[in-house]
Amino acid sequence: MTDHATTPGPADQKIDTSVPHSARIWNYWLGGKDNYRVDEEAGDAYTAVFPGIVTIARSSRAFLRRNIEYLVTEAGIRQFLDIGTGLPTADNTHEVAQRLAPESRIVYVDNDPMVLAHARALLRSAPEGATAYIDADLKDPDRILTAAAETLDLSRPTGLILSNILGHQADYDEARSIVKHLMDALPSGSHLSINDGSRGIDPAYEAAQDAYNETGAVPYFLRPVDRIAAFFDGLDLVEPGVVSVPHWRPDPGSPAQDAVGEHGGLARKP
Repeated sequence: MTDHATTPGPADQKIDTSVPHSARIWNYWLGGKDNYRVDEEAGDAYTAVFPGIVTIARSSRAFLRRNIEYLVTEAGIRQFLDIGTGLPTADNTHEVAQRLAPESRIVYVDNDPMVLAHARALLRSAPEGATAYIDADLKDPDRILTAAAETLDLSRPTGLILSNILGHQADYDEARSIVKHLMDALPSGSHLSINDGSRGIDPAYEAAQDAYNETGAVPYFLRPVDRIAAFFDGLDLVEPGVVSVPHWRPDPGSPAQDAVGEHGGLARKP
């Protein structure tokens, strides 16, 4: 059976085209068309200072794909909770998972009204599986878990995906508390996938991001690698641990890539 469900948020939201939005800028860097002039201008201003952001965006997407492939083929995961989905692009979570296991079930979560407007693209499930979209904020994990349980069986191992979302939480302790809250609700055998922008690798990236955060757009905070790694405390990291995203289980035969200012990992709940 295919489930096409959208859980609305508490109130209708309008798309603000006067302020750049990180999800739309990210879409622009990935070659997508779901953005506005203000996003293109912000994206171009960013790349003028730090052209390497395009490589980071694409490396991040490839990291997510490889994580999901591992979860399906090696960990046997068949259901996913993807929070901070962003705009639909190539190799969305359900596309990767259902390409390998059509029966996979996926719930997407975001609170960007533009993502909601494009939610149908995220709901094109294989007939054997299911997809759903929840309009909710990461800061409300109980609402997310309650709504996700309408599509997923949260008594079974689940892949929790937090890709480039925790950097939007300025308070680090709050971000860690949210991650713990979500993982505490999932059973043994569940996995946590995180990747986020990191400090200590590329000063040009850090300068560009700091400048972006001063523009009035929703800020995104880079964190030291050890703070990203600490999100996995209490879990069993999958080799090679928390590394720069191009270095996490690269595709066989792919050319070696330099480290970039984004780190991530995958870990199993004992």
